[in-house]
Amino acid sequence: MDSTVPASPSRTTRLLPTLQLSGRWQMAMDRWLLDQGQPALRLYRWQQPCLSLGRHQKQVPAHWLEWAASGRLELVRRPSGGGAVLHGGDLSYCLIWPGAPVDRAAAYRQACSWLQRAFASLGLPLVFGDQPAGLAPRNCFATSSAADLVHVPPTATGAAKRIGSAQFWQGGRLLQHGSIQLEPDGTWWRELFGTPPPPLPSLPCDETFLEELLLEAAAGALPELELPPLGLQPLSRDERRAISARMESGQP
Repeated sequence: MDSTVPASPSRTTRLLPTLQLSGRWQMAMDRWLLDQGQPALRLYRWQQPCLSLGRHQKQVPAHWLEWAASGRLELVRRPSGGGAVLHGGDLSYCLIWPGAPVDRAAAYRQACSWLQRAFASLGLPLVFGDQPAGLAPRNCFATSSAADLVHVPPTATGAAKRIGSAQFWQGGRLLQHGSIQLEPDGTWWRELFGTPPPPLPSLPCDETFLEELLLEAAAGALPELELPPLGLQPLSRDERRAISARMESGQP
C-alpha cells in the first residue's frame, strides 16, 4: 500500500521533498503541479549536467545540440521564460502560486522574499538586479534584472548573481522557477557560454543546512502561502504514473 500523501485540492501549500532526477522529469513534474491548482513548493537537483532553455529562447548554438545528442549533457525546455541555465552546481526551486499578484514585479518581490531572508541570515544579503529585462540572453546569468537576486556589495568584477528566477502564468496561476548557484563548474561554464561563472562568495554552510534554512525561511516569509504543519508530502504512486504518462504523451 502506498503511504505517501496524495495531492488534494487545498489552499495549504504542498511542500515536496528534494528529488534528484532527469531534467525531463523535473520539468514534467513542475507542469503537472501547476495543473493541479494547489500551491506547492519544492527544491530539487539534477542527475547529470543539464542545460534548461527558456520558454521563448531562440538561440541554441550548434555545439549545445551536439553535446545533447551525444549524451554529454541533457537539454530541456522550461515552461518559464529567461535564458539558458546550466544545472548541476546549483539547487533549483519551483513555486506554484495560484492567485499571485497580477503585477509581475510585485509577484517577483513576494515570491523571492524567502530567498532573501535565508541568505540574509547567512550574512550574505541579496538584492534585486537593476538591468533592463529586454530579450532573453543566451546565458541567464549574464544579466541581472528585477527577476534576479545579486549579492551586495558587488564584487570587483560587478554584481555577483546568485539566483536567477523566471515565471510562467496559466489561468491566473504562477509557476516560478529559480536556480540557486552553489558551486558552478567553471569548465562547463566556459565551454557552454564562453565566460567564467559568476564570482560568488563562498557559502558558510553545507547544502543540507542551506535546504533546511530555505524551507524555514519560506514558512516565515510567504504568509499568503500557508505551509503545512505536517512536513513533506511526497508524490504518490498514482501521481508518479500521471507524470510519467504526461512525459510519454509529449505534453508541454
